[in-house]
Amino acid sequence: MALTYSEAGMVGTKAQIFELRATDGRNHALADFASSKAVVVIFMCNHCPYVIAVQERINALAREYQGKGVPVLAINSNDSVRYPDDSFEAMGKRAREQGFVFPYLHDEDQAVARAYGAVCTPEFYLLQPGAGAEFTIRYHGRMDDNWKEPEKVRTRDLAQAIDAVLAGKPVVQEQLPSMGCSIKWK
Repeated sequence: MALTYSEAGMVGTKAQIFELRATDGRNHALADFASSKAVVVIFMCNHCPYVIAVQERINALAREYQGKGVPVLAINSNDSVRYPDDSFEAMGKRAREQGFVFPYLHDEDQAVARAYGAVCTPEFYLLQPGAGAEFTIRYHGRMDDNWKEPEKVRTRDLAQAIDAVLAGKPVVQEQLPSMGCSIKWK
C-alpha cells in the first residue's frame, strides 16, 4: 500500500464526460445527470484500507444528498488483472454486501481516472452541471478530516462543498487533498 495524496489543480476546469458499466447491470453516463443540482464522483476500489474505512460514510453521504438532487457515482479504475480484489465481479459483491445506494462503475481502461487526474483511492470530486451536458469541477479533495475514526470527524469538507453549491455560493473553504492508496495503473 503506497500512501498517495490527490493533486491540486482540477477545480474550475470542465469535467470529462464518461459512460461506464456499473455493478447494477446498467451503463451510467455523466450526461444522464445534467439535470442534477450537483454530482459527486469518487474514485475508489475494494481493497484499499482507506476506502474500506470510509465506505459506510460514503454510503451515508449518498443517502443524505440523494433527495436533494445530488447523486453519487463511485468509479473503480484499478488494474483488476494485477489486483483481482478489484475485478468487476468483486465490485458487484462489495456493492451488494455494503448495500451501496449509488452506482459503482468500472473504469476498465482507466481513461476516466486519467482524464480527471485521479491518483488515489478514495479521491472526491464535486461537479456542478452547466449548459448542455457540461460539468465544472467545484471541489476536489478529501471527504472529511479523519479517515480512520469517524467518531472524531470535526469537518465534513465534501458535505460543506455540496451545501455551498446547493445554496448557489462558491466553495470557499480550503480544499485539502484526499489521501489513500495509489491507483493501480496498468
